[in-house]
Amino acid sequence: MSATTASDVATEIPIVEVESERADILEPEWKRLPIGPDHILYPALVAVALFSMLIGGSGGHLADDMPEDETHPYFPDQFWPYPILTVILLAMLGLLAVFAQKSLQLDGSADPRAGIIPRPDWYFLFLFQFQKLGPELLMSLVIPTVVVIGLLLWPIIDSSVGPRVARRLGWRTWPVPGRNIITGTMWMVGLGIIGLLTLWALIGPQLCVPWFINGPICGG
Repeated sequence: MSATTASDVATEIPIVEVESERADILEPEWKRLPIGPDHILYPALVAVALFSMLIGGSGGHLADDMPEDETHPYFPDQFWPYPILTVILLAMLGLLAVFAQKSLQLDGSADPRAGIIPRPDWYFLFLFQFQKLGPELLMSLVIPTVVVIGLLLWPIIDSSVGPRVARRLGWRTWPVPGRNIITGTMWMVGLGIIGLLTLWALIGPQLCVPWFINGPICGG
């Protein structure tokens, strides 16, 4: 009996038959996919493959079919808000640290005998302060509900009302998000109002502003 050399052992690969029209085709077992339809990771593998097709070269036809005026590049159209929002966030944190440090500190232990006015968490302080500006039912229920519904329906409103506004202003088309000065200004004004109301509530009762509806209104 001849001895088997190391080179012969290294080149021996088990092969299996592959279902095909040609019965003589053989394929090494290491080339077969170890994850079949009954494997627990098969749905994840299919999802990854489909995602790669959509964002890869094979899915490029999806963007090629869109008109040129309905697309806009990621840089700078979609990129520019993030540095600006980061700077605004850092500025707001600095203002909170300077003017509202006492309000951000933890309170003492709860005392059921003490008569105190409960306040919400800081991310609801703008709504807490907003309720002081008018009738309670209008400020606490009607206006917030209308704003939430408007935000949910904003894509429909933008696509239906926007072209009509563009025609009245004499524009050729309604600008896409990131280039629309009207909607961008509306969003920035809304965020600014929320930030001012939050700072007003954090500063406390020492900041009072005269109000034409129900008299002077103080923070806190």
